[in-house]
Amino acid sequence: MISFGLGVEDLADTRFALSPLHETVLSLRVLREPGLSALHLPWRRAVLGRLGALDTRLLLSLVAVRRTVPDFLTPRPVVFAPAFEDELAAVRRTAPEVVRRDLLATHAPDPLPAPLLAAAGDAADAPVVRLRDDICELLGRYWEIAVRPVWPQMRLVLEADMTYRARRLALGGARLLFADMHPNLRWHEGALHIADMISHHHVAASGRGLLLVPSVFAHKPAPPVGPDEAPTLAYPSRGVATLWLRPPAPDSAALVALLGAPKARLLGLLDEPLPTVEIARRLRVTPSAVSQHLRVLHATGLLTRARDGRQVLYRRSALGDGLTGAAGEADEARTGAAGLAGVAESRNGKTRPEA
Repeated sequence: MISFGLGVEDLADTRFALSPLHETVLSLRVLREPGLSALHLPWRRAVLGRLGALDTRLLLSLVAVRRTVPDFLTPRPVVFAPAFEDELAAVRRTAPEVVRRDLLATHAPDPLPAPLLAAAGDAADAPVVRLRDDICELLGRYWEIAVRPVWPQMRLVLEADMTYRARRLALGGARLLFADMHPNLRWHEGALHIADMISHHHVAASGRGLLLVPSVFAHKPAPPVGPDEAPTLAYPSRGVATLWLRPPAPDSAALVALLGAPKARLLGLLDEPLPTVEIARRLRVTPSAVSQHLRVLHATGLLTRARDGRQVLYRRSALGDGLTGAAGEADEARTGAAGLAGVAESRNGKTRPEA
């Protein structure tokens, strides 16, 4: 068991932070051990196909058999939401003796795996520094491939968890804050007790406060391995089960109700760049009838446009893709005739252009 002794001032200095580096490092557990969390299997399958030439032996060696990770790779965030690059820069400044100590402590009582042998025993500092820099370079590339593309969605889940926790702290103090955070956590007589830990020590906060870091990839509370670190706790975030779910397919009828049949038809058509004249030809209306709808769709961010010589090419934007989903082709049968009629009526002045 690990425990954090928290005085009144430490409780007053309890705060939350986000850490993209924490998430990147903790995600290696799921990559190494797929059975650890079935919730993350969709993410893992998607990532495995993109790792390519990355040195996965070195990456996965950072996670010990007992699932611990080196403390120097998860530094305590100094601001609420540090950039990944800033956190990684802090890791690059880690002294070689700390790198050596943390790698050995992470894997103890087992020997270091082969990719980390540069830090074994009384190794000189130069090989340890090279190993540290190699790890940082590798983590930077891994972040870009595996975590950065989904970080915006992850951050929404983490911020929602912090809002919930802050409310519980306001309503019932520390006891209520930790009551449903995880079964391994217990607040008792001024200390936060973390059960089922391999390490066994007590850390007195002594004015350093407590930092709580919600995590998508933490399967249970994850304090630092060593007793010398300031009280920091990564804990499993609420709402993770919703993170990798596919969004429901857009309802094409609802899209028509939102945009009107003419604009819905145009939006479904523009999955490739097309000039106004070609759009009009496909819809069998005049270019002027199409132009008014194109202007509205572009002004609302649903279309992008680019000049190609004397022509302006229109194409559905990412926002437009998200709005239509798979409904573009499905709309063909349901709203095709109405869409064509709507564009033609608009051309003839029988209907007003829709906003």
